[in-house]
Amino acid sequence: MFIETQEKEPEIKIPLPRVGITNLRTIAKINWKGRVYTFIPTFEITIDLPREKKGIHMSRLVESITDAMSEAIEEEVKKIHTSLEELALAVIQRLEEKHRHKRAEVWIRTTLILEKMTPASNKLSYEPYDVEVGVIKEGDKIKKTLKVKVIGNTACPHAMANNEGKTHIQRAIGELEVTTDFNEYVTLEDMIEVVERSFSSPTYTLLKTPDENSVVRRMYENPKFVEDVAREILIKAKKKFPGKIHVKVVSNESIHKHDVIAEAWA
Repeated sequence: MFIETQEKEPEIKIPLPRVGITNLRTIAKINWKGRVYTFIPTFEITIDLPREKKGIHMSRLVESITDAMSEAIEEEVKKIHTSLEELALAVIQRLEEKHRHKRAEVWIRTTLILEKMTPASNKLSYEPYDVEVGVIKEGDKIKKTLKVKVIGNTACPHAMANNEGKTHIQRAIGELEVTTDFNEYVTLEDMIEVVERSFSSPTYTLLKTPDENSVVRRMYENPKFVEDVAREILIKAKKKFPGKIHVKVVSNESIHKHDVIAEAWA
């Protein structure tokens, strides 16, 4: 018999809303529109800890992921539409069988690789996007949060207007976060498209010379401040996605030693 020290009363009786494990890496497979994607995601799993318990059983949180991978995923990949948030909910459902709690969170961070065609030569380019999905279950209520981070370009309209059409260009990073009910239809791919189409121009991993020329021309034809990008992401996201929206854009300035930021909520 082992002593369950986690079940003992703590000296300081204060409830903790989030206790668990973080930075746990594993493998996951998601079937999206008939195509199976393989990820190596990083998990964070937390539950609430009541005031009368000293600790939680950490191994049971890890075990809930293992069970979800071996059981839930085998079932989920047979469906036409599955997602990272469905995987997160499957982990919570397995956790409910192993560890008593009132509130649970599962966060998954990974890189999504999408196929894009270059703008002039029509070459296939594999583009990486950092994404994060969180599912929060409290009682019977289930919320989800989806986050994407997209790299694009901007051309400064102020310098262009005051320098005979010449201007400086910079790389910009746009982040979009949507929090909504679990059953609302929101996809990471659609979120990425909203952000990417709000820059002066997208960026590409692969660019031949005609593609480089196309990107530069597009930037000069579509100059934007970082504020313009943030506003455009926000208005497009409000029209397309239900729930709470957070936008953050950082411009890595090319002629300054500092960066520029624009942020908004809806």
